[in-house]
Amino acid sequence: MNTIQIQDEQGVRIIRFNRPDKRNALDLNMYKQLTEYLIQGEADNTIRAFLIQGQSDCFTSGNDISDFIKHGNIGPNHPAVRFLFCLLELKKPVVAAVAGSAVGIGTTLLLHCDLVYADHSARFQLPFVNLALVPEAAASMLLPQLVGYQKAAELLLLGEPFDAKTAAELKLVNQVVESADLFEYAFSKAKRLADQPPEALQATRQLMRPNKSRVQHQMHQELEEFGNRLQSPEAKAKFAEFLSR
Repeated sequence: MNTIQIQDEQGVRIIRFNRPDKRNALDLNMYKQLTEYLIQGEADNTIRAFLIQGQSDCFTSGNDISDFIKHGNIGPNHPAVRFLFCLLELKKPVVAAVAGSAVGIGTTLLLHCDLVYADHSARFQLPFVNLALVPEAAASMLLPQLVGYQKAAELLLLGEPFDAKTAAELKLVNQVVESADLFEYAFSKAKRLADQPPEALQATRQLMRPNKSRVQHQMHQELEEFGNRLQSPEAKAKFAEFLSR
């Protein structure tokens, strides 16, 4: 079974998490595939937009904890790190369709998407501190910019789940749609982006992201601390507790 599925349709590369038995938890092999498919799509002139989605009952439950424990050396060539920086460097637009759980990276990657749609079943969570870790994907900078410091502190320091309505109010999600319409609706928006003049679209995206170097710097800082935390006694205790459930 391919844990990452792709389908190219009408100028849109649909990338689908496909590990339902593990609630789409992302392991290192999945990160490698994601990066490869993004790089391929970026180089292919027939692909003009990306759409990231999971199944109708789960987007992704976040990182595969057991896999991260086995490969805990977080450096520039770590598959998860390469994926995050690839996502940041994309010139082509990215749309996300979220149903069910979007935990950890399932929420932080949305901060790098251009358009995000969710259905009423979507549940978001940033449980990094809960696991004795720190955020990644520059969430510690981008989230306060988006929702304000106090709300970001509530989401990151308490790590409590929140629903699609709250995500929309926080502007993390563009629109909440009915479950039966989610994937078709998100695809229609990705198709609309793919039909736009590509050079103007990409240039506009770049103009809207003038602080990319600051985002890169924040991501490097987060990853350094993330690596330190990953080896800490309190994180190891939290992981052991999590895996024993």
